[in-house]
Amino acid sequence: MRDHEGQQPKSQVLLVDDDPELLRFLYQEFTSDKVRCTCSKTGSKALTLLRQQRFDLVVLDWSLPDFDGLEICQRLRSTGNTTPVLMLTAHDDLDARVQALDYGADDYLSKPFELRELHARVRARLRRGTFAASEKQKEQLELGDWRINLLQRAVHRGEHKLSLTQREFDLLCYLIEHPGEVLHRQNILEGVWGAPFVGDPNTLDVYMGYLRRKIEKPNHPQLLHTIRGVGFMARVETMSA
Repeated sequence: MRDHEGQQPKSQVLLVDDDPELLRFLYQEFTSDKVRCTCSKTGSKALTLLRQQRFDLVVLDWSLPDFDGLEICQRLRSTGNTTPVLMLTAHDDLDARVQALDYGADDYLSKPFELRELHARVRARLRRGTFAASEKQKEQLELGDWRINLLQRAVHRGEHKLSLTQREFDLLCYLIEHPGEVLHRQNILEGVWGAPFVGDPNTLDVYMGYLRRKIEKPNHPQLLHTIRGVGFMARVETMSA
């Protein structure tokens, strides 16, 4: 889709931080001929903006004067809003990273951060959004009794519908698009999270765990397989009699 001037429409990025100097700095850094930035100093305004318009990415500070970043993520996901969220925070321990992911953040960067890394993460996320948009040109993926409607973002195993987050959905699609193929960890990270991948490689294990808990059931053929030392594979394993 192109705008009225024949150019690709700008990516829309929402910047949320209560530090006015940092907010101004981020606005200047990311506003370009390809990216349009909107700023918010509070969580309440950010939530209002997210209800009123579409954004391709939210760069969100963990600590805000009204709502913290976790609550904003939780409110977004509870209403079905799947806008990607990159969390900025002074918390740098594993528990905090896992908590942010559990509440719906898609990526995580600790303060103080290197500007080059922040730029790389934003570029990667926006590229991933472009990839996801192109995937919607297809309608359905199938493997065994699995059906994935890409237009409706709906996943069924037999007659049962599963509820997946945006990231879980993207990861499952990527695996099922390569049935029976051993996928290297780095290729999965770059295919789902964007290239170059600059985050924590353990993120993949976290999300594979989420997927397995939701889709693998006792007495059903296994779908997701770990290839030790290499990566993962999607294959319907025939159950022995």
